[in-house]
Amino acid sequence: MKWWKAVIAGGLVLGAGAITAGGLRERPPPTQEVQLSRVRKGSITRTITGAGKVQAATTVKISSNLSGDLVELAVKAGEGVKKGQVLGRIDKRRYEASVKQAQASVNASKAEVQVSEVEAARTRTELARVQGLTDKGLASGAELETARATLDSAEAKVAAAKQRLAQNAAFLEQSATDLAKTTLESPIDGTVIELSREVGERVRGSDFSEDVVMTIAALNVMEVKFEVGEHEVVHLKTGQPAEVTMDALEGQTFQGAVVEIAQKALIKNPGTEAEVTSFPVTVALDSRPPSVLPGMSAEARISAETHTDTLLVPIQAVTVRAERSLPDYKPPVEGDTLTAKRRTEALAKVVFVVDGDNKAQVRRVRTGIASDTELEVVEGLHDGDRVVEGPYRTLSKELNPGDSVREAELGAGGGMKGGSKS
Repeated sequence: MKWWKAVIAGGLVLGAGAITAGGLRERPPPTQEVQLSRVRKGSITRTITGAGKVQAATTVKISSNLSGDLVELAVKAGEGVKKGQVLGRIDKRRYEASVKQAQASVNASKAEVQVSEVEAARTRTELARVQGLTDKGLASGAELETARATLDSAEAKVAAAKQRLAQNAAFLEQSATDLAKTTLESPIDGTVIELSREVGERVRGSDFSEDVVMTIAALNVMEVKFEVGEHEVVHLKTGQPAEVTMDALEGQTFQGAVVEIAQKALIKNPGTEAEVTSFPVTVALDSRPPSVLPGMSAEARISAETHTDTLLVPIQAVTVRAERSLPDYKPPVEGDTLTAKRRTEALAKVVFVVDGDNKAQVRRVRTGIASDTELEVVEGLHDGDRVVEGPYRTLSKELNPGDSVREAELGAGGGMKGGSKS
């Protein structure tokens, strides 16, 4: 029976050796479940989005240059008005008195001009008489000079009276203008969007500060004003189409266009780590949406640039990897020992392409413009290539060149079934 024991012992030794050898052999990496898509040709549009407030393209604040009690308001908030329509009146009694006083001064000046002209005509006749007597030797030269001086004085009085008449006429014109300003009129066709004063309140007119009585806006032309970053404004031009949505009108989209791009930046928190540079942009709506009022929140999506017949991939399919981790990495040649090392590790944009053996191969890519869901690939891919687009964690960190992959099955809700890495 000893030889049986030897056979059994030998078999156990061989089995243990085979198990050990199998354990020591290098195992292939496990197959990773991924989401795949294909590179396709199509059109893509660069979209620039901004949020702002709806406002009227033309808004006018109605105020008075005169001080006085507001005795009448002829309109109500929300009422439409026409250009030249009376909006309200300020107490005009004091200004009417000023007009009457100025008119009386003008009348007095006219009478003064007439009197001085009559006197000048008389002295002119007297000068002619003295001149005749002097020619006959019946009057002295001194009398002639006196007559000439008297005429000069009379003509000067006429000129002075005419100047006073012109001055008083200007006062009358100013008084009449002030009287007309007591009636507030609309300078545009529009809608009263705010009343700031009530009848009986005192309006304090000034050329240095305005005391607003009401605000009128031309609501037939509406616009949205918002800010975009300095990296986005370089792609904007006036006339580019835009789509506008309102928070208050869900599911509705309105068409518009860029009408103004600020040429000066707004810099917030200058000189700090939180410094932000932006540029105001205005989008005008093609027509006024019903029920939209100034001050409502809105979002504008500007179509800044469109490329056609270009290669497209899902935006999440493009990731970044360290240059050192790529198969074609070539270390830089050091010029001398004093060459400063880069403080940050160089990164490259890559896409993982799945070959016929279901292995993921990394490709460097050069990208173009992006939409909300897709990215243009200018270099590095071909139409129809299968690319990995997820899961995010697998694509950004775990997937390596040469790894075997299989396409994950999608559940009823569109998510990956079982074993997926996210």
